Formats: sequence, structure tokens, C-alpha cells
Amino acid sequence: MLVVGGGYVGLYVALKLQKKIANAGGIVTVVDPLPYMTYQPFLPEVAGGNIEARHAVVSHRKHLKQSELIQGRVTAIDHANRTAVVAPSDGGETFEVPYFDVVLAAGAITRTFPIKGLADKGIGLKTIEEAVALRNKVLERIELGSTMTDPAARAKALTFVVVGGGFAGIECITEMEDMARAAVRNNPRVKQEEVRFVLVEAMGRIMPEVTAPQAEWVVEHLRSRGIEVLLNTSLDSAEGALKLINLPDKSPAQEFEADTLVWTAGVQANPMVRSTDFPLEPRGRVRVLPDLRIGGDEGIVENAWAAGDISAVPDLTGKGLPDGTCVPNAQHALRQAKRLAKNLWASRWDKPLKDYKHKNLGAVAGFGEWKGVANINLLGRIGLKGPLAWLAHRGYHGMAMPTFERKFRVVLNWIIAFFAGRDTTQLLDLDNPRGAFVAAATPAPKPAAAPAPAAPAAGASVVEPKEPVSAQAK
Repeated sequence: MLVVGGGYVGLYVALKLQKKIANAGGIVTVVDPLPYMTYQPFLPEVAGGNIEARHAVVSHRKHLKQSELIQGRVTAIDHANRTAVVAPSDGGETFEVPYFDVVLAAGAITRTFPIKGLADKGIGLKTIEEAVALRNKVLERIELGSTMTDPAARAKALTFVVVGGGFAGIECITEMEDMARAAVRNNPRVKQEEVRFVLVEAMGRIMPEVTAPQAEWVVEHLRSRGIEVLLNTSLDSAEGALKLINLPDKSPAQEFEADTLVWTAGVQANPMVRSTDFPLEPRGRVRVLPDLRIGGDEGIVENAWAAGDISAVPDLTGKGLPDGTCVPNAQHALRQAKRLAKNLWASRWDKPLKDYKHKNLGAVAGFGEWKGVANINLLGRIGLKGPLAWLAHRGYHGMAMPTFERKFRVVLNWIIAFFAGRDTTQLLDLDNPRGAFVAAATPAPKPAAAPAPAAPAAGASVVEPKEPVSAQAK
């Protein structure tokens, strides 16, 4: 069995099936460019310094010991001939991997727009590497900005912009703002009112996953912390100064400079599906049936499965997206993976398959220490905000984090932070770790030779230097 992608779906499908398939004489092959699964709901807390980066990921090698792991990308799939083309991460020659069953679980990537300067200046929040880089950049900008004397350069260094008012954007900007406050308290050269945070959202409201009153409360909460919330506003250009426009008339809004620009304005299905012979829907996702088998207008595609952000899974509860599919979030991906694993194994023995149907448990979001919002659907809808919502956020994601080993590490991080406070130590030069060694190992240039004394002019007398007189001669 070939599993394309080692994220939420790929990890859980492999975990549930690796032993069963091995006992039946087969093997689960997982192909992913990374050696770990990233628990993305924890990325804002990694960016805010509350969770150690390594603890927000799950090692494939440690937990998929009965699976074959290939670090690379699946670049094409020929399902008619049951083969996939893999490009190894080390840049080597591509090779083919045969399979019987295939599970598409390559997830989603950041969705961007052709905005000038965005690719050069922006950073996303989809990977653990981005979260670590963002954390260090915020702390580095505050430290460096505190020593600047030029007002314009200082304001640019201390301005942080997040584009996108969904869960990722709101949690990102609030965690960064919370961390920035802690960093400013430790730095007497900078004042809190100098640090500027700006949230840019193209829609007229934020966080569509919560109720309208809750979304309005979140906006009030952000503004009470000094965060500028610009609704119905879009980023028009990031070349030089950031240029914002009002929507829908696209009239000029604000223009200012910022060293930090975070893009969280949506995701899209991994484009690798375009190099397959599977049916796709208009948004570029793989078409699947409620039982998570791939199927299109021509019927079911045998031995092909998909789940998570790369697929358009019908939401049988009627509470999904306007097109009737499940919301692309971790809650659905984890549960779809478990149902897919059960259905795939049942199909091997010609047993009946069950449709995926999951009632949304609600939504929880953390806004920094003891702050958050939650919408919990248990015995009716329960709306929470403040400390209770923050506890619900940590409780849910602490339980949802895959594997007990990672749960333990994350909870230990939280306990340490509770007593020792948020860690605001910046790590520098992670993109150039050999810099110090290269400087030490490079010989210093030899000093320039002293200029030769000038020759005496013609006719000038030359005074010979006297020999030094020893103590005994004296």
C-alpha cells in the first residue's frame, strides 16, 4: 500500500494499518519530503515561544517502524498501471514505486495571489520551519529596533503585519503580540506603544468558524490589546512600503513600511494531484465518495482512497462548506484518517464500508496566555471566551496531538512555561550555522608591509645610528 504524504491522514492511516498489512505479507510505504508530521494547530504557539518546535512534530521513523519510509515527493501517479513516480529529497534520479492500494494524503499548501513583492517579503505559517523563523524574527526585530535612532527605520522594524483573519491568522498575531509584550518588558530601550501589530482581512468579519457575536468580541479583544484590525481590506503591493486597498472599490487605504509580513490567507490542495489520473473538482481537490474511495462521473476508482485537505469529502451532516464538503481542518483530517483505515482494511476482505460522518465538535482558539475563544458543540452550543476558552483550547489540542509521547512533551512545555514564563530567547544565524566556524577557520589577512624609508636628497649628510651601549660599558 502506498501512502502519499505523511501528515495527519498519512500518519494515522499508516499507524492503523502497518501491523495488519505486515502480518498479511504486505508493506505500507509512506512517501513524504519531510521525516515528520507537523501538528499545525500548534504552529502559532511555536511562533509565540510556548512550545518547543521539535515537540510540535511527530517523527515518522520513531512511530512508523513497520512501514517503509521514503523521503521524497510523489510527482506523478499512473493508477491504471498502479505506479507512482518519486523524486527523492536529495535531488537524485526519480524512480517508480509499484502499489496495490494508494492513499492520497498530501494535504494542502499555502494559497497566495500575484501580489508584487509578496514572494520576496512574506512568510507563511504552514510549516514548523516558518514558525521558528517567525519567532526569531519578531524577537530580533524588537532587539534591533530598540537600538535604532532613526524614527522611520525604528517604526519599520517594530511593525508586524498578518494578512488573513481566519484561525491561523488570529492565533498567529495574538501569540506574537503576547510574546512581544514579554520581550518589551525585558528591554528598557523600547516601549510597548512603539510596537505595532496590524491584521488585514479582506472579508467583513473574521473567524467564520465561530458565531458572529463571538467574532465581534474577538475584534474588540484584539483592538483592546492595541492590535489594528482592518476589515474589508486587502494587500495590494509589498514592494517597498506595504500598500493596502479598501474592498470592494479597491480605493487606496493605508501605506506604511514593515519588516515582518505574515501571510495566512488560505490554503489550496497540493498541486501534485494534477499529475495523476484521478478525477478532480473545480477547486483542484480529488473527488471522493462518503466512504473515502476516490470516485468521479465514470464511477468508483478501485483501490484508490483520499482524505484530508487534498480531497473533497462530502459532509453528510450538512454543516460543511457551501459546496457540501467538509471544512479543511485538523479535526476532520484526523477522523477521516481513522475511518479510511477501517474502510480500506474492510475492502480487503469484501466487508461493507461505512461512510464518514462526523458532527463538528466546535472550534477553539488560543490568543496567548489565558486568552481565547471557543464554540463547543456538545449538549447544545456552548460559547466561551477568556480563560475558560483558553483552557478548552489547550485541553482539546493536547488530547488531539498524535501519540502519547508527543502529548507528554507538549504538556511538559506548558507546565514549564506556567512556572518559568514564556521563553523570549532569540536564536540567531540558524540559516547560516557555519558562519562562526568559517570566520574562525579563515586566516586573517596579513598586515600591509611598512613603506620603505625615502632616499636622502643629494648632498644631504647621513647620520649613522649609534650602537647601543651595554650596561657594562657604562
